[in-house]
Amino acid sequence: TPSGAGTNSKIFTLSLWIKRCGLGASQAMMGTGNSSGYSSVFLEFDSNDKLRFAQINSQGNGFEFEYITNRTFRDVNAWYHVVCTVDSTDSTEADRVKIYVNGVRETSFSTTNHAGSNSTFLWNDARVHSIGRHGEWNLRYQNGVMSHIHNIDGTAYQASTFGETDSTTGIWKPKTAPSVTYGNNGFFLKFENSAAMGTDSSGNSNTFTVNGTMTQLIDTPSNVFCTMNP
Repeated sequence: TPSGAGTNSKIFTLSLWIKRCGLGASQAMMGTGNSSGYSSVFLEFDSNDKLRFAQINSQGNGFEFEYITNRTFRDVNAWYHVVCTVDSTDSTEADRVKIYVNGVRETSFSTTNHAGSNSTFLWNDARVHSIGRHGEWNLRYQNGVMSHIHNIDGTAYQASTFGETDSTTGIWKPKTAPSVTYGNNGFFLKFENSAAMGTDSSGNSNTFTVNGTMTQLIDTPSNVFCTMNP
């Protein structure tokens, strides 16, 4: 839970790498919200294996924004790089929320609810922020491997800030030390210390409490291992 106010409640960027291990169920990558699951922001793969990014304002009051891709994500051998850039001060409605996968912007959605002009968001607010589950709502746990999780408070960055195309292989790869300003409640989780997996490497000391059992793997976005497809 952030200890103080965010840098800017209208602008933030999320960047993470994920390799899926289970399909066909709603699985959150990141989330914040109360125990009932309302008044929350969350990024997940839904039960149809589509990417969903949304903010629910409160029970019965609908969404501040919601995007569900037409594209499905069912490759359990690949690492996906997901970037969500949010800026409600953008004058172009369709550009207030941008979603990128492996450096390419997603533009085809089955559900599209744009954020309002100058809307404020719940992310980076003083509420529980979770990695691998839907906020305080103890459901939708992620079945997968995650790496290089960045939260940027107050700046809207593009996918190219966090990744680049390898000049030899043509494969999208991570920038392990991107030049960014994290803001007050920003964080960078590398998961490089197996004894302290929640350590924040942004310089902000926004370290996470680890719940359950986490396993550190040598399968990473820069060192990809073959995975048996269940």
